[in-house]
Amino acid sequence: MTRTLASDDSGLAAAAGLLLDGQLVAFPTETVYGLGGDARSDRAVAAIFDAKGRPSFNPLIVHLPDMAAVERIAHAGPNARALAQAFWPGPLTLVLPLREGAGISPLVTAGLPTVAVRVPAHPVAQRLLQRFSGPIAAPSANPSGRVSPTRAAHVLQGLAGRIAAVVDGGPCAVGLESTIVLPDPDPRLLRPGGVPVEALEAVLGRPVSIGQDPATPNAPGQLASHYAPEATIRLLATAAEPGEVLVGFGVVPGVLTLSAAGDLVEAAANLFHILREADRLAGPRGRIAFAPIPEVGLGRAINDRLRRAAAPRL
Repeated sequence: MTRTLASDDSGLAAAAGLLLDGQLVAFPTETVYGLGGDARSDRAVAAIFDAKGRPSFNPLIVHLPDMAAVERIAHAGPNARALAQAFWPGPLTLVLPLREGAGISPLVTAGLPTVAVRVPAHPVAQRLLQRFSGPIAAPSANPSGRVSPTRAAHVLQGLAGRIAAVVDGGPCAVGLESTIVLPDPDPRLLRPGGVPVEALEAVLGRPVSIGQDPATPNAPGQLASHYAPEATIRLLATAAEPGEVLVGFGVVPGVLTLSAAGDLVEAAANLFHILREADRLAGPRGRIAFAPIPEVGLGRAINDRLRRAAAPRL
């Protein structure tokens, strides 16, 4: 059963405890309700994708209580600082370079060197972040492709039985997802939202480009081979060929395995770590083989990443 928690001290203490236990808790922000999980936990982040039925491992927004917490996990350039000063707390997400050793699960960033961060203004979100005392990864708390939720009842309509709890903080004030900006060196709007582009330009004193720059992708799906390790990859392998490092799944054993139990959530949590370890074991000009992964649920996202990793280098 999914619990409905009040937004008082007792409810927020319970919510923070569930998050620390690796479970998922939906909570209100000024934009929409977010589906929160510990951004440091591979298993918790994989569970977010599973609960939403998300078709691919898109980067998730990490929610933090203040700029000091942001700078513990990311590097902020001059444009980022100016926008943070003007719009945080608030409905603005900044895509920043990830600090080495930040401790953020690679599933949060989809294996990219950047991380999307936001300091929410909603008082319930702020109190939860203070109680949890850590980064919370939180996409919108709805099944993938459905309308974003602005009330606790909306969350329950889509995710009841799939998450541990929802903190009922009433209706969201903005009701529109946050604006996403790549701020430095040249500001670029990646998603329109609660902060209009004109307001961004007024603060920065310069134009803000709109859309993704194909030369510098910072979201998955921009380059087919973006997730490729140094080694070449063969998919749908049931046994290793000479010189290959076999990564198993379920009944197919390997030197490494995504999940011996055939658990897709466990496999998703292990994916980026296993890719790196297999690449290390394979060595220069090495070869990696991956056992078949079912094309269902999180298996679709795992297979999407593996196909990109196996694609010819561009």
